[in-house]
Amino acid sequence: MAALAAPARGRTGGCGVSERYSRGLVVGKFCPLHRGHELVIDAALAQCDEVLLISYTRPAFERCDAEARERWLAERFPQARRLVLDDERFTALAASHAWPGPATLPHNDDADATHRDFVGWLCDRVFDCSVDAVLTSEDYGDGFAAALTAYFRQRRDPRHAEVRHVCVDRERHAIPISGSVLRRDPHAHREHLSTTVYADFVQRACLLGGESSGKTALAQALAERLDTAWVPEYGRQRWAEQGGALVYDDLLHIAQTQLAHERQHAASARRWLFCDTSPLTTLLYSRDLFGRADPELERLATRHYDHVFLCAPDFAFVQDGTRRGEAFRRQQHDEYLRELATRGMPFTLLEGSPQRRVATALRVLATS
Repeated sequence: MAALAAPARGRTGGCGVSERYSRGLVVGKFCPLHRGHELVIDAALAQCDEVLLISYTRPAFERCDAEARERWLAERFPQARRLVLDDERFTALAASHAWPGPATLPHNDDADATHRDFVGWLCDRVFDCSVDAVLTSEDYGDGFAAALTAYFRQRRDPRHAEVRHVCVDRERHAIPISGSVLRRDPHAHREHLSTTVYADFVQRACLLGGESSGKTALAQALAERLDTAWVPEYGRQRWAEQGGALVYDDLLHIAQTQLAHERQHAASARRWLFCDTSPLTTLLYSRDLFGRADPELERLATRHYDHVFLCAPDFAFVQDGTRRGEAFRRQQHDEYLRELATRGMPFTLLEGSPQRRVATALRVLATS
């Protein structure tokens, strides 16, 4: 293949270089994607006509799975070409092509040479291109660039231009943070995470309960005590908008919208987000109203929450003009008990006065 044309350069490599490149590469675990990574990627976008982003890690890190990393990069850098891998994705990628190549995703502790060959292979065989710049904030960048140069000259064209290393904020003056520090406590360093990324580290506490079981007031009270956000029950809003006349398709829409609202509110939350109901509630209403549920609603009802609280129906039922009555409240509570047990979902039963419920919930969350 023809060699990449070398861009005009005044200086080579090194930190502080501001030159134009045809195609730049940024590689990282991005576990999580933080402002330091974004600084490097922004530099690549400013200096390169095209940017490739590669993210892989083995083993994985909690709350930094491939789906999350894909979403972070897509939302923050939609103009870049992205490849996000984990073991499962790499296996599928390798199976879909007849290329000779690595048998497994490299382990994070593998030798530098293994990772450099792997990245060269991804550029060459997956992206079907080479690069003329690699941007990092690490000392290994010069060796990485030299290895890519050798790889492309061997596999693509012996005349391939030298891959240059562009070093960005090596001393971490602009963004004094690292992924390992953030993983230990993302909440203490949330200023180094975009709201898009931080939202995935906010822990979700779900409040379940039958009609008139106090869960909405409890969600508000807990959010106020912990200076964070809470998510109102969208199903109630939809019911009001349609005068109480819900149709079958409304139920899936309600669950999907509830989860979308969770993500929106998580961006403004601090450590915990309190969710007034979950798709499980919507599933139970669908079964009760229509005797069936959409398969996608069944899937959404399996959503994981960091903690589930079930509000007991142990105080006087309050009729607000929309509720079905004491018997239905008891029926709902029994259904929650059965469903939570069947699904193996741990939960805390909240009983007694509002003050007692708040105290119990705060005590449980303090140990989470």
